[in-house]
Amino acid sequence: MDKKTADHEFLEFLIKALVDHPEDVVVNRTVDEMGVLLSLKVNAEDMGQIIGRSGSTARAIRNLVRIIGLKNHARVNLKIEEPEGGRRAPKSEQAPAASVDEVDDLRF
Repeated sequence: MDKKTADHEFLEFLIKALVDHPEDVVVNRTVDEMGVLLSLKVNAEDMGQIIGRSGSTARAIRNLVRIIGLKNHARVNLKIEEPEGGRRAPKSEQAPAASVDEVDDLRF
């Protein structure tokens, strides 16, 4: 990519200001028929700072990136990629979701 766009530059600036390992921040930008997708990779130790309590920081970052996109007449989405060795277990190891019958049994 020769020239960084406003949304790419803004996201990179914002994330580098929030994390403890700014040298590990990688932002990839792809454009397709759905709009612009910004993919964010950060150091595993910085994920908590990016996600925030109950996802509040991630939600705020997504809103800011969408606003930058609207200003530039583009639909912009943000994907935060989980780093290697993240806390979340692979899908095969995760507990299965409750079935409808199990949920009905939980009603009071």
